Amino acid sequence: MKPEEIHKIVSAQRTYFASGATLPVSIRLDALRRLKAAILRHESDILQALYQDLGKSSEESYLCEIGMVLDELSFMLRHTSHYAKEQRVCTPLAQCVSRSYTKSSPLGVVLIMSPWNYPFLLTIDPLIDALSAGNTAIVKPSAYSPCTSEVIQTILSECFAPHYVAVVTGGREENRHLLDESFDHIFFTGSQTVGKEVLRHAAERLTPCTLELGGKSPVIVDSTAKINLAARRIVFGKFLNCGQTCVAPDYIYCDARIRDDLVKALMREIRRQFGADALSNPKYGKIINKKHMERISRLIDRNKLVYGGKCKPEQRQISPTILTEVTWDDPVMQEEIFGPVLPILTYHTIDEALTAINAHPHPLALYIFSENKRTIRHITETCLFGGGCINDTIIHLATPHMGFGGVGASGMGAYHGKTGFQTFSHSKSIVDKKTWLDLPMRYQPYHKLYTRLIRLFLR
Repeated sequence: MKPEEIHKIVSAQRTYFASGATLPVSIRLDALRRLKAAILRHESDILQALYQDLGKSSEESYLCEIGMVLDELSFMLRHTSHYAKEQRVCTPLAQCVSRSYTKSSPLGVVLIMSPWNYPFLLTIDPLIDALSAGNTAIVKPSAYSPCTSEVIQTILSECFAPHYVAVVTGGREENRHLLDESFDHIFFTGSQTVGKEVLRHAAERLTPCTLELGGKSPVIVDSTAKINLAARRIVFGKFLNCGQTCVAPDYIYCDARIRDDLVKALMREIRRQFGADALSNPKYGKIINKKHMERISRLIDRNKLVYGGKCKPEQRQISPTILTEVTWDDPVMQEEIFGPVLPILTYHTIDEALTAINAHPHPLALYIFSENKRTIRHITETCLFGGGCINDTIIHLATPHMGFGGVGASGMGAYHGKTGFQTFSHSKSIVDKKTWLDLPMRYQPYHKLYTRLIRLFLR
C-alpha cells in the first residue's frame, strides 16, 4: 500500500473520530456484537488459515486464539457500559462542596501492529479493547501469516467501514509508512528489535505506546516440586505452537538434585502428549518460515542434546528438544529461543538462581514449581517479571480479569479486560465545584485565621 493511501485512511479516521460518532456506548457495543457475529460466521475460515500459516490443529486454534478472543468479547460486552461511566471518587475536605470524579475518554486514532505467532488472537484482542474504549483503529497484521491476515481483512471489512476500522497488509515498507503517520496510541506486539524502532518513531511525535515484547522466561523448579505434574505442565507450555509463544517457558532452572528425575519426566510427558515421533503427529505444528527454522536449528548443541533434535526442513518442523549441561555462555542462552528447544540449567541454592535471573533483562513471564510457600513468596518478591504462574505455565494471560504485559525489556503497558479499556483511554480527573458557597481562605490577602484553617485542612 502506498504512503498516500495510508495517509488517506488515517485522515478519514481522524475526521470520523472528531465527529463524535464513536463516543456513544451503544455504538461501541454494537461494534463488538458485529465483530463477534462475524468471527462465529468465519470460524472455519480462521481455523483453516491458522493451519496453513502455522500448522495449528483446530483444537489448539480454538483453545489459544478463537476461544480467547470470544471470551474477551463477551467480557467487554458485559462491562463496557460500566467502564465508560463517570467514576465518583472522594473529595478532600479542602475542596468541600464539590463533586470529584474520573471520566474515561477515548484516545482517538490508534495503530495496532500484531505478530505472526498468534496472528488472530494478538490482532483482534487489542482491537476489542480499543473499540470498547471508543477509538477508531488501523490494524497491521504480520506479513509472515498471510492466510490469517486475509481472513482478518475479510472479517473486519464486513463489520466496519475503513474510516472506523481499517486493515493495512504488507511488510516492512507498509510498517514504515504507518510509523511515519501521527497516531494517538500505538499498540505493538513483537520482537524487542522491532519494538525499539516503533518506540523511536513514536518518540518523534510523543505518541504513547504499549509494547508487548518477550524475553527469556524462566521456569524455576525446586526440590519440593511435584515432578510429574511439573513436567506435564511445562511440556504443555513450552511446546504449544512449537514454542512460538511469547510467554513460553524459555528455559528451566532447577535444583541440581532433581534434574535427572525432571528430565526423565519431561521425556515421558513429551511422548505422552505428542507420541514417540512428534514429527509424525498431524496435530504438531510447524515453524513459521525457513529463516526461523534455521535460526532455531543453530541453537541446538548436539553435545548437550538428551532428547529430540530431529528436523524436517521441508515441512519446517523441529521435534520437541531437551538440552542439559547448559550454561549461561551457551548460544541458546543468548537470545529468546521462540521454538521447541528446552535448555535445562541447575542451581545449588535458590538465591544463586535468583541472582542469575535478576542479572539478566526482566522476563515477560516467570514460572515457579514448588510446594514451599516461603520459597514461592521469596521468588515472587525478589524477581521482577511481567506476570506468571505458580505450579503452572502460560494460563495467567488467559483471563480478562487481570492485565497482561511486560516490564523493562519485555514490554511496557498492559491489556485485557478493564486494563485494556484503560490502555486505550484517558482518565480525566474532574472536580465539579458548587457555586452556592465560596470559601475565602485561598484568596489574597491572606489572614492568620485563614492560614490556620488551611493548615487544619492540609496536613
